[in-house]
Amino acid sequence: MFTDKGVYQEQNWWFLIGFLAPIPVWFLQRKFPEKKWIKLIHVPLILSANSAMPAAKTVNYWSWGFVGFVFNFIIYRRYKGWWAKHTYILSAALDAGVAFLGVILYFALQSKDIYGPSWWGADSDHCPLAKCPYSTRD
Repeated sequence: MFTDKGVYQEQNWWFLIGFLAPIPVWFLQRKFPEKKWIKLIHVPLILSANSAMPAAKTVNYWSWGFVGFVFNFIIYRRYKGWWAKHTYILSAALDAGVAFLGVILYFALQSKDIYGPSWWGADSDHCPLAKCPYSTRD
């Protein structure tokens, strides 16, 4: 999968990026020691947080970032009491909405009977990696 014949060969560049990305932050920290916020930048955490995000279109990431910015930056700075009271409720509501929609989508899209739509994902496995290019058993 990750060799030159695989689909994910570009993923190997992330090892180099992950190795080199903390260096500019370290230089900034040495150059501006009075800026305490630079020490809070944790590049491995930022890069690994992307693995927890679901694969989606860019608009999904923008809405996720917008809600996070508004609720955890703007509202937190202006209304700390209100934020402390409702941050758990918002988190639970967003998680429950994702779980509920996941169940709805599962039953709506995986159904092969007359109630479900006919779409390419319900027929069979169309993954190009389903067959190994080096296998002699094909």
